[in-house]
Amino acid sequence: MNKIKFAIAMCFCSFALFAQDYFPKNDGVKTTNTNYQAFTNAKIHITPNQVVENGSLLIKDGKIIASGKQINIPKNTTVVDLKGKSIYPSFIDMYSTFGVKKPERKPGQGRSPQYEPTRSGYYWNDHVMPENKAIDKFEFDSKAAKELMQAGFGVVNTHIEDGIVRGSGTLVALNMSDGNEARILDPESAQYFSFSKSVTSRQSYPGSIMGSMALLRQMYYDADWYAKGNSKTRDLSLEALNKNKTLVQIFGAGSRLNAMRADKVGDLFGIQYVILGGGDEYERINEIKATNAAYIIPVNFQDAYDVENTYLSRSLSLSDMRAWSQEPTNPMVLDQNGVQFAFTTHDLKSPKSFLANVRKALEYGLSKEKALEALTVIPAKLLGKSSDIGTLQKGAYANFLIASGDIFDAKTIIYENWVQGHKTVLEDMNTKDIRGDYEFKLAGESYKMTLKGELSKLKSEITSEGKTRGSKIAYDNDWINIAMTTKDSTEQEFIRLVANVSGQNLLNGKAVFPNGNEMTFYGTKIESSDASSEDKKDEETKLKQATPITYPNVAYGFTEQPKAETLLFKNATVWTSEAEGVLENTDVLIKNGKIAGIGKNLSDGSAKVIDATGKHLTAGVIDEHSHIAASSINEGGHNSSAEVTIEDVIDDEDIDIYRNLAGGVTSIQILHGSANPIGGRSAIIKLKWGEPAESMIYEDSPKFIKFALGENVKQSNWSSFERFPQTRMGVEQLYIDYFNRAKAYDELKKSGKPYRKDIEMDVIAEILNKERFISCHSYVQSEINMLMKVADQFDFNINTFTHILEGYKVADKMKEHGVGGSTFSDWWAYKYEVNDAIPYNAAIMHNAGVVVAINSDDGEMSRRLNQEAAKSVKYGGVSELDAWNFVTLNPAKLLHIDDRVGSLKVGKDADVVLWTDHPMSIYAKAEKTIIEGVTYFDLKRDEQLRAQIKQEKGELINQMLKAKNKGLKTQPIKKTEKDQMHCDYLDHAQH
Repeated sequence: MNKIKFAIAMCFCSFALFAQDYFPKNDGVKTTNTNYQAFTNAKIHITPNQVVENGSLLIKDGKIIASGKQINIPKNTTVVDLKGKSIYPSFIDMYSTFGVKKPERKPGQGRSPQYEPTRSGYYWNDHVMPENKAIDKFEFDSKAAKELMQAGFGVVNTHIEDGIVRGSGTLVALNMSDGNEARILDPESAQYFSFSKSVTSRQSYPGSIMGSMALLRQMYYDADWYAKGNSKTRDLSLEALNKNKTLVQIFGAGSRLNAMRADKVGDLFGIQYVILGGGDEYERINEIKATNAAYIIPVNFQDAYDVENTYLSRSLSLSDMRAWSQEPTNPMVLDQNGVQFAFTTHDLKSPKSFLANVRKALEYGLSKEKALEALTVIPAKLLGKSSDIGTLQKGAYANFLIASGDIFDAKTIIYENWVQGHKTVLEDMNTKDIRGDYEFKLAGESYKMTLKGELSKLKSEITSEGKTRGSKIAYDNDWINIAMTTKDSTEQEFIRLVANVSGQNLLNGKAVFPNGNEMTFYGTKIESSDASSEDKKDEETKLKQATPITYPNVAYGFTEQPKAETLLFKNATVWTSEAEGVLENTDVLIKNGKIAGIGKNLSDGSAKVIDATGKHLTAGVIDEHSHIAASSINEGGHNSSAEVTIEDVIDDEDIDIYRNLAGGVTSIQILHGSANPIGGRSAIIKLKWGEPAESMIYEDSPKFIKFALGENVKQSNWSSFERFPQTRMGVEQLYIDYFNRAKAYDELKKSGKPYRKDIEMDVIAEILNKERFISCHSYVQSEINMLMKVADQFDFNINTFTHILEGYKVADKMKEHGVGGSTFSDWWAYKYEVNDAIPYNAAIMHNAGVVVAINSDDGEMSRRLNQEAAKSVKYGGVSELDAWNFVTLNPAKLLHIDDRVGSLKVGKDADVVLWTDHPMSIYAKAEKTIIEGVTYFDLKRDEQLRAQIKQEKGELINQMLKAKNKGLKTQPIKKTEKDQMHCDYLDHAQH
């Protein structure tokens, strides 16, 4: 049947489907009503910006014939008078899974990893499935369609929510009367992507976001190679991908960070994705705007947290609390910054809450016109269907809503939703709207009653003398029947009310008591006074003021991104880390982000003077081996992941950035983990707290890659894994194999002959060409020797052995090879292969002439590297100056950035730290941490921020308590703990 649908769709090219109806039908008479239908005297929203009072809408054969103030109504027309009512275009959701069942993981697949694909004739990765078509899996779901129609939708763009490349979507009209041959507006409407793997395959690669990004890049390169006819084998996936290039490209990012990552991939290949956002775009609106992308925005705003338990509320992070306050501002912020967006029901538990959440966005500043655009003309435009859907202009499908008034008013009733000229009644237009507050008296007792909810599912709340009575209501044909409990009954007894609706403000009938007595019943609607309405409005406005964002939008962020200053430090003890050594009572001038002067009696009239008497000024600490500030660390799906890069997954909101600044750290190398012998590429960043991720990366950053040796790469600790290599011998052979392959690849590339671009081979070839440096995770002397010999065999040098706790055993050979050593100060015995570690390791390597650094590999240790350096003074008698260089100049040398940072020298970047005491003292605190002349950490500001954070949390808690007291939904507090990533950290869940 699905093949039939697809063939039909192809033959008639989408909208030509309605040219002729030749399908046999067995469901009754075949004659259809071809008369005109006119809807008159309505307020018609032809487009969001074209509104006609007392206008008319004329339709025929599922299309709009005319709309406007004065239109010609033919004689054979059914006319419906809609005086006092409004007509809107039906809404469009362009990110839906309607009618397409979400794939489920196959049972019995076990826990063993899968490294090879399960399909033949398709792309080598199971998670790339551009050949999939939603039309092949589509089944119309009447129940789900009705729910969407009740929320105002008439058209949805549905897709298969599975895989990294998900194939083509299908544009569907929610037509409850016709079959799929009429409903399918476009069988292949868009191409869908994400960073999440398919649940139907257990293929291990990719196992991280950076792996997904690398896979997408390689796929696009392969598709281009394939399109030029270079492939010797047929690939149905690449054929489909190339065919789908003409479609709208929709990327399911789901967060601000992932939106930037998706755009980064798209920019490389000249692809402009339409991006599914995460509702947090407001946090970095300038970067979002710079993507030039249109966005599909969910409105699944968070409920307030239930903060009545004081102990539990302490575990709430400020960022989570802010999200509740700030998320509803997201649409308004996007609009104010000229970012085009459409709304979606995606991630809502039910479409029922959709309009209420859109109204919430309106309450936070979004205009009604922009909201309507986001539901109609913008999704139509993005899908290339502006002439067919999204408006009530001539020629468009007759997809429209008949409502009691303003579609965004909470009291407005959507009576009917017409799709392709077919009516679906949602509420009877003749039913009076009796919702509101009433008061009445029975037997001398006063009652108050509130009627609320949908008219077809009306709910009643009745109180007397401050007590709530149990009640149930039925409403039909202008008659209400209510049963409410009596006041004092020990057994449940009921008073029954039956009344006719007399106008909108009066209920007229009788009350029947449990003993059978009857009396007259009058319920009078209470109209709120202007004064009380204004008070209520003022209260609501106050609650709807979002807390200001900061940069980053977490605790300790800046209200404004800080700028570089001209600073003059006076009378400091200056640790130059140069030949001058330590200078007493010395001034340092910082200007234009650089160190402009070092000496005595310096002056600059434009400088902010800082009295540093009794304090110590040093270069910023540099951590050669860190895993903070990244969304993922390992891509272990293959034994080599040279194609991935940590630069893709920098997390600019990681609180460890701020904590490291508080420990005097200014630069770090974020290394890939040690899940495989050849890991991913590094990110060398400056800890510019508050800046976006891309701005943290060093300009012209040196190229590094992580290699690893030992237990982790041969998977000693994961017995169920079966990936090569499983021994230390195998690790050596893997290196030799990859270098030989990269050498052959590079020779072909340089020959000028056609070649398939391979990102992984490009990176490894850079090592052979001495353009990329290796930082290698290492412990055991035998393996350290092995890798140096492999490097000698291919005529390059290993740059750094990191960890290298047995470096003291091979220090002479390291010196001869020219490799540096970055080690822990005194960690050992945490696994078998580090049993021979000693705290004298750094000193012995240093004394042998090796460039030595102390690294952290730990988010906690990294903010105390000044103290870690001091341990080499105790263990090995290293001088204070040399020990300090272990965490400043030496790691800068190992990272090839010593011409910019690592010491205090005129012309170098002004990355400096003012310490309250001797920099290696346990009593020393970083008073100011400065990067390129910008103060990113200040001890006094930190103290002020702690008080401000406490106050802001208190205010947000108070607002959440008010929200709960008003009857709004709340969510329970779920304590979340930040993962501390190390070399062996693996993502526990997909992305």
